[in-house]
Amino acid sequence: MEQSKELEGILAVWKPAGWTSHDVVAKVRRWTRMRRIGHAGTLDPQVTGVLPLCLGRATRVVEYMQELPKAYETVMQLGVATDTEDLTGTVLDTSDASHVTEAMLREALARFIGEIEQVPPMYSAVKVGGRKLYELAREGKTVERKARKVTIHSLELRFAELGVPRPRIGFGAVCSKGTYIRTLCVDIGRALGVPAAMESLVRTMSAGLGESDCLTMERIEALAASGELADALLPVDRALGHYPRIDVGAAAAARAVRGQRVKPASPQQEGLVRLYGAGRFVGLFEADGDAGVLRPVKVFASADEF
Repeated sequence: MEQSKELEGILAVWKPAGWTSHDVVAKVRRWTRMRRIGHAGTLDPQVTGVLPLCLGRATRVVEYMQELPKAYETVMQLGVATDTEDLTGTVLDTSDASHVTEAMLREALARFIGEIEQVPPMYSAVKVGGRKLYELAREGKTVERKARKVTIHSLELRFAELGVPRPRIGFGAVCSKGTYIRTLCVDIGRALGVPAAMESLVRTMSAGLGESDCLTMERIEALAASGELADALLPVDRALGHYPRIDVGAAAAARAVRGQRVKPASPQQEGLVRLYGAGRFVGLFEADGDAGVLRPVKVFASADEF
């Protein structure tokens, strides 16, 4: 396939099971013949769901997209523990969890809402001593890991198949980056006094993008082959909507794209803002309320647009 110019924008992928995030990036690189592609948050191979890719200059906003909460739909199984914290691993422990009631379950879920501490699982990409934990785990080694703070914004019970030795529990979670849902399942089980492991996981939202924004790998391949993929890309500012918007005139926007400071019409709050000139996205700017100016952080528009 021939590319007339480098693509730029956000490609929301619905990642299939059995693919690593790296696999997805590698395939899209091959189909588009582009090297400059990054993803906004890794998904484990068995996990399906939203995987935003940033193409071309859009890779410059990956760090901001990763700060947004993510949403998941999860099924966990009580009464079983594994070395990977999900049902793909080796069973380490089993017990009868038929005594768990819905009231107990709701109480346990409520205890995990807010800021909590998690110990990263051994089967994860976190590095200790320069090596990834999953590499050490595959060698049969277990090392001490420091607990990390994450935030669970909400937990909603979807279903509970109770009264059996291994109850299946479905719940939705909205959480901060760095949250391990596998570990959350284990910790919920611990709060209930039973072993637990994650059965399945689907990421339903990432960087404000949901399933309706996503394309399958098959669709992406077809669009890339026909040269129509550019039309399917989301604009860079689509994933930056959590920052306040400031509009200026074309003259101010022309100065902004050249890296100059601009003064908005009225004093603005501190922090990052999205700047638009004549309705076009210019870039991310830092608002200095005391000085009454906006300083460029990431500029995306070009001078010839204004």
